[in-house]
Amino acid sequence: MKSVADLGDLRGKRVLIRCDLNVPLDGGTITDDGRIRASLPTINQLREAGAKVVVLAHLGRPKGEVNPKYSLAPAAARLSELLGTEVTLASDVVGESAQATVAALADGDVALLENVRYEPGEESKDEAVRGALADRYAALGDVFVSDGFGVVHRKQASVYDLAQRLPHAGGGLVKGEVEVLQRLTQDPARPYVVVLGGAKVSDKLAVIANLMNTADTLVIGGGMVFTFLAAQGHEVGASLLEADQIDTVKGYLDQAAASGKQILLPTDIVVAPEFKADSPPTVVAADAIPADQIGLDIGPESAKAFAAAIAAARTVFWNGPMGVAEWESFAGGTRAVAQALTEVDGLSVVGGGDSAAAVRDLGFADDAFGHISTGGGASLEYLEGKTLPGLAVLEEN
Repeated sequence: MKSVADLGDLRGKRVLIRCDLNVPLDGGTITDDGRIRASLPTINQLREAGAKVVVLAHLGRPKGEVNPKYSLAPAAARLSELLGTEVTLASDVVGESAQATVAALADGDVALLENVRYEPGEESKDEAVRGALADRYAALGDVFVSDGFGVVHRKQASVYDLAQRLPHAGGGLVKGEVEVLQRLTQDPARPYVVVLGGAKVSDKLAVIANLMNTADTLVIGGGMVFTFLAAQGHEVGASLLEADQIDTVKGYLDQAAASGKQILLPTDIVVAPEFKADSPPTVVAADAIPADQIGLDIGPESAKAFAAAIAAARTVFWNGPMGVAEWESFAGGTRAVAQALTEVDGLSVVGGGDSAAAVRDLGFADDAFGHISTGGGASLEYLEGKTLPGLAVLEEN
């Protein structure tokens, strides 16, 4: 994969850079600007090289239609603040406004095109439709830099097809993410512990299957844990349960036992009568969840056990909160895991998405961890052993 430095003299060239500015919003207010901050180094590198920088990005799922709810205006405003220079936002993606905005750029200037997912061709399964849109993107630039790691697992016009039409390179963010993931998959320092949480076990089946071969210990929390407890024959009450995955999970438990791998499950659970922030919490044994209660976090003993497993590791990858971390009564497990990761003597990786937002919400600084990924889904697919289209295309000349 070429780097920006391999692209030669960029002064005066129009550089299209795909970033991931898909930030969480509360109305028009950005609640976590981590992905915008992560895009700054490569944008600044291009500015310092004298390029005319044209940022392509998405926000949410407008499904091929213009929807003001998904405008990149908040991202443009925040990017302007962080760069210390005005970032002009085009009012369309490849239309008259985009063309005029790009034409007006001076060397070192930055423009942002509107949400690429306003264009139905961006996410089309039809290669010809995607390709036609990629042609229009390419007409706006001379060079393409892929720096939106959170979308490299998608075969989309601004990620995959555009790279086939212009000289291209991986930005610093993408190259850095790949280097970390290679450390997790190619002879990781041991013990290697993977912590998985989040709502659904079905979202993590493929990564669990692959990590059974590489990790020494799998630590399971979050909503997905109740399918594991059910697979052991325990009552899970009103907790989240994917009954159709119980047999698959039993297979993983049997496989781990046969191969000497450890699947570490919670021994106590924080339950409540309702799925509400102010619902009164109670700690119960994991094998004694009342039928009328819902599990919303791992319990304090489990948090200690999970932290101990993490502390003993040399390599840790974590994806998914341990409970409903946005509610203080049910954030203890996630906080304990995050704290343990900050104390790892080795490589600690927070695997993007909800995990990254959770650690920031809980007051942890980004530099307390070895690496915070900007792409949860992309990270997981890489760990599954999948080929990511947006990375594979960058390997092509």
